[in-house]
Amino acid sequence: MHDSAGYAAAAKSLKPGDTVILADGIWRDVDLLLTGTGKIGQPIRLTAQTPGKVILSGQSQLRLAGAYLEVSNLVFRDGWAPGGEVVSFRRSSSQWAEHSRVTGIVIDGYNKPDRAQSDNWVAMYGKFNRFDHNQLVGKTNTGTTLVVVRNATSGLDNQHRIDHNWFGPRPNLGSNGGETLRVGTSHDSQSASNTVVENNWFEECDGEVEIVSNKSGGNLYRGNVFKTSRGSLVLRHGHGNVVERNVFLGDGKPHTGGVRVINRDQIVRDNYFEGVVGDGFASALAVMAGTRDAPLNRYEQVDNARISNNSFVQVRHLFLGAGLDDERNAMPVRSRIDGNLFVGDGTGEPLRVQGELGGIAFSGNVQSPTVSPGFPGGVSGRALTLQRAANGLLYPPAGTEVGAPRDLAPVAREQVGVDWYPKQRTQVAVDSGASHSVAPGEDTLSRAVADSAPGDVLQLKAGDYRVGQVLALTHPLSVEGPQQGSARVRFSGPSLFELRAGGALRLTRLDIDGSLAPDAAGNAVVRVPPGSQAFDYTLEITHSRIHDLTSNKAFDVINTGKGTLARWIRLQQVGVDDISGSVINASAETDDLGTYNVETVDILDSVFQRIGGPLVNLYRGGTDESTFGPALYLRSSRLDTVGASADTSLRLHGVQLASLSDTSWQRSGRVRFTHQVGEPHLQLHGNTFTATAALQSDIPAETLP
Repeated sequence: MHDSAGYAAAAKSLKPGDTVILADGIWRDVDLLLTGTGKIGQPIRLTAQTPGKVILSGQSQLRLAGAYLEVSNLVFRDGWAPGGEVVSFRRSSSQWAEHSRVTGIVIDGYNKPDRAQSDNWVAMYGKFNRFDHNQLVGKTNTGTTLVVVRNATSGLDNQHRIDHNWFGPRPNLGSNGGETLRVGTSHDSQSASNTVVENNWFEECDGEVEIVSNKSGGNLYRGNVFKTSRGSLVLRHGHGNVVERNVFLGDGKPHTGGVRVINRDQIVRDNYFEGVVGDGFASALAVMAGTRDAPLNRYEQVDNARISNNSFVQVRHLFLGAGLDDERNAMPVRSRIDGNLFVGDGTGEPLRVQGELGGIAFSGNVQSPTVSPGFPGGVSGRALTLQRAANGLLYPPAGTEVGAPRDLAPVAREQVGVDWYPKQRTQVAVDSGASHSVAPGEDTLSRAVADSAPGDVLQLKAGDYRVGQVLALTHPLSVEGPQQGSARVRFSGPSLFELRAGGALRLTRLDIDGSLAPDAAGNAVVRVPPGSQAFDYTLEITHSRIHDLTSNKAFDVINTGKGTLARWIRLQQVGVDDISGSVINASAETDDLGTYNVETVDILDSVFQRIGGPLVNLYRGGTDESTFGPALYLRSSRLDTVGASADTSLRLHGVQLASLSDTSWQRSGRVRFTHQVGEPHLQLHGNTFTATAALQSDIPAETLP
C-alpha cells in the first residue's frame, strides 16, 4: 500500500492469513484501522515494507478491533495522536481486540503540543493481547505511557502479556499523571486483571513517583530491569500481585526507588536492588501504613504480605510503616519478611520505622555489617564481602544463602525493543554545536542568535552590545564573553531572552545591564512565558554580573511562567545588584495542584545586593504526592539588603528540600519555609544572619555536619 486510501480499500475484506504491507516512506495524518478475525496460526497482519522505514507522522494513530490481529515494525514520530491514544486495542467502546499482538513498534517523542493535554501512548483493551519488543521514548505530556484499560464490557480478567519492551527516558513531568505503566484504576481495583509484565527495561523513566502503578489484582511483574529510573514499582491498589526476579539498578541517582507495598496478599520475592538511594515512598522497600475501611481511592492496610529472598545492596532506605498519619494509621498485619539481604550505602542507618511492627514476622534475614536499630528480631548482623557474579550482580560468599537467587539472569538491553532503531532520547546540549565569534555593536547579538543552530556557542568579543528586541530561543544555546565584565549587554525590550519550547540557555562571563529596559509588567532578563510549553529545559548563568533592573517595580532576573518546568536553574559566581524584583521568580503555579516551575535551583559562590523581592520565590502548592521536587541549594553566597521591604529573602512554599550552607544574610528579609506536602527537609550549616529577622519555618530545621 502506498497511501491511506489504498490501505482503507485493502483493509475492508481481510481474511485469516492476509498481510497488508505499507510502502516505505512518510505516512502523514493516517488513521490505521485494522479489523477482522484471523485464526490461530493465521493472524491478519499489518507491517512495514522495511522495519523502521514506515514513519507515521502528523495526526496519525493505530487501532485494532477483532481477533488474531498482528501489527509490526512501524514508527510514530514528528506529530501527535488526534485523540487520546496513539495505539489502541479497540475501535470503539463496543469493538476491541482479543488474542492480538503489537510488536516492533516505535513511538518516539510523539507528544501533544500542549503538555497539559493528556493522552496514553498505548491503551490495551480486551483480553489475551500481547505488546512486545516495542520502544517508547520521550513522552513529555500528561498521561500514562502504556495503560491497561479495564471495564466490565471489554473485560476485567484481561490476561494480557507485556514483554521485552524498552520503556526509554521519560523526563520528570512535575505533576501527577507521569506513570510509565498502569494496570487498571482504583475504581475496578478489587478484581483481577491477571496481566503479565515481564522482561522489560524501564530506563530513566522519571515521569513521577510511580514508574509502574498497579491498580488491579493477580498481576505478575517478573524479570524486568529498572535502570536509573526515579520512582518505584507501586502496588497502589489491588490484591494478590506477584513481584519477582526483577532487578532495580539505581546507580546512585537521586529518588531511585524499588517496590512500595500496599493492600492484601502481595508477594515480593527473589528481586535484586542495588544503588537505589530514594527515601520516603521511593525507598528501596516501602511497606505502607494504611487506612481502616479504606475507600477505593485511598491506601488499604497491608495484610498477608510476603517479602522474601530479596537482595537490597548499597541502598539508602528501607521504610516500614511509611505514610503513618492520622488517616493512615493501620499498620501491616499477618505479614512476613524473611530470607532477605540488607546492605546500606554507608550514609546512615538504612532502616526507618514508623509505628509498631508487631504484625510483621521477621526470620532468616541478614544485614551487613550490623543490624539496624528498629528491627524487632529475625535479622542477624554479619560483616559480608560481596562479590560480583557473572550475571553482574553482587552476592555474599558461597554458603551464605540469603537474598536474591544466584541464577537470576536480568534480560539484556539488546533483547528488548527493536534492533533497527536507536535506544536513546535525542537531546542537544547547550554547548555541543559550532562556535561563532560575535563583534560588539547594535543588534549584532540579535542577528547571531537568529542565525544560530541547536547547541551553538556564541563567543562575544570585548565591548558593548545593544539588543533592541527580545531574543526568543527554541533550541539550546550558549553565550559567553571573553572574560568577566568585558562584554557588556544592554537591552531595551522587556526581556533580553525568552525561552520557549525546546530552548535552553547558558550565559557566562557577561555584564548584563537592564537600565535601558522599559517600564513594562513582567520585565525579566530571562523570561519563560506562560503557555510556551518550555519543559525539561536548563538555564545556567556563571561568572557574570547583572544589574540596574529598576525600571519596573517587579523586574526579575529569571521569571518562569505558568505551565513551564525547568529541570534545573543554576547560578555560580554571579553578582546581582540593584534590582526591584526577584533573582528567580518561580511562583506561577498557584492553582495548588501539586505542580511547580523548577525541579532544582542551585546557587553557589554568588553575591546579591539591594534586591527588592526575595532572592528566590519558589512555590509548590497542593497536597499531591506524585512528585519529588522542588529542591533548592544555596551555598557559599552573600545576601546584603535582599527582600528587606517585604521581609522575605527566600520564599519557599511546598519545597521538598532546601539546603542552605555557608551563606551570610545582612540587613535582609527573613527566610520563610512553609510545609505543604510530604516530608520536606530544611537543612542548615554555617550560615550567619546579621540585622536579619529569624528564619521562619513550620518544620524543624536540620543542622548539617
